Amino acid sequence: QLQLVESGGGLVQPGGSLRLSCAAPKFTLNYSAIGWFRQAPGKEREAVSCIGLRPTNTNYTDSVKGRFTISRDNVKGTVYLQMNRLKPEDTAVYYCASAAQCPTSESEYNYWGRGTQVTVSE
Repeated sequence: QLQLVESGGGLVQPGGSLRLSCAAPKFTLNYSAIGWFRQAPGKEREAVSCIGLRPTNTNYTDSVKGRFTISRDNVKGTVYLQMNRLKPEDTAVYYCASAAQCPTSESEYNYWGRGTQVTVSE
């Protein structure tokens, strides 16, 4: 079973930046596509971004395009989500999840981390 661990969340002011990390033991996520999701209080979980096995295979939800960048470092066995120009509406718990490839459906992700809180506020 793949165990994913998110880190890097915190409190940041609007316009600030955070970098989230998603890691797994023994670099096992190097063989998986990794997606980032978020869930704000009272809202459904939404897909934010995904990176395939090839680092050039990426996608983003419209609301984060141009502000967030997903990347992977297979030497470190880690996937990152660089979040710039953060807005209060980015406040949510962020989760990473694994799949065979960047799927079209959330149900295709098979393993999930426990999440990291991101709060954007003055």
